Amino acid sequence: MNASNLNACNLNTSDSNINGRRVAIARRLRRSRGVSIITAIFLLVILSALGAAIVTVSTTQQQSSAIDLVGTRAYEAARTGIEYGLYRYLLAGTCAGGSMTAPGTLAAMTVTLTCVQNTNTMADGVTKLTQTRIVSTACNQPANGNCPNAAPGADYVQRVVQVEL
Repeated sequence: MNASNLNACNLNTSDSNINGRRVAIARRLRRSRGVSIITAIFLLVILSALGAAIVTVSTTQQQSSAIDLVGTRAYEAARTGIEYGLYRYLLAGTCAGGSMTAPGTLAAMTVTLTCVQNTNTMADGVTKLTQTRIVSTACNQPANGNCPNAAPGADYVQRVVQVEL
């Protein structure tokens, strides 16, 4: 054999090795062809579930924040009712109840005032002590114009403030 025949033989051997490798790679690719589709579907399902969870948490947080704001307004409306009840008591000297709509930005709230007076005689038998309790109940869904509501809706908010004199 001469050198040219030897080189030709080596070229043929390396070409057959390359072709054999290509065939082996092609076989492996054919076997794993469906794996990428399954992986892609799995990732889509996971990302969709994650997106749905984020939307749910965000919606719940917004609803909670809105209810908290309404609760704060109800508390301020109840305080307004107490101040009004004290004003009426100190001005007229009488204890009167009733319902009213809160003023200004609290207009969505209804305030119900109740006033109870108890007169007690002290131990000396002569001195009388009058105890007055003013209760202000504010809510966003009144029943027949009064708070509290016995059958409230899902977003019902009520706050009660009371003072004793």
